[in-house]
Amino acid sequence: MNVVLWIIAGILAVAFLLAGAMKLLQPKEKLVASGMGWATDYSPGMIKLIGASEVLAAIGLILPAALDIAPILVPLAALGLVIVMIGAIVVHARRRENPMAAANVVLLILAAVVVWGRFGPYSF
Repeated sequence: MNVVLWIIAGILAVAFLLAGAMKLLQPKEKLVASGMGWATDYSPGMIKLIGASEVLAAIGLILPAALDIAPILVPLAALGLVIVMIGAIVVHARRRENPMAAANVVLLILAAVVVWGRFGPYSF
């Protein structure tokens, strides 16, 4: 199960590193034009904050355990992603963007598995 948790954490880290970097590096208008309609409801600063939290969580999923420095940060990063995904699901559901909400549910479940495993029976 430890290997499965590492694989899930790796998948989440790649997904959130890419998504967060895109939110950090692209202007709001370009994000909206690329299909992120939800961005119209938020200020550029809030979009950057969301992106930064995703990038930091991605780093927190891998580096603390890989370097054996404060590995408790791994389940905390995953818990942060659970919270971010709950917010994303609410936003997409309100906007009736059901495919996006479904993708966020999958990411939430994966992050919750990491939280359960790393706080529970497979902690470091």
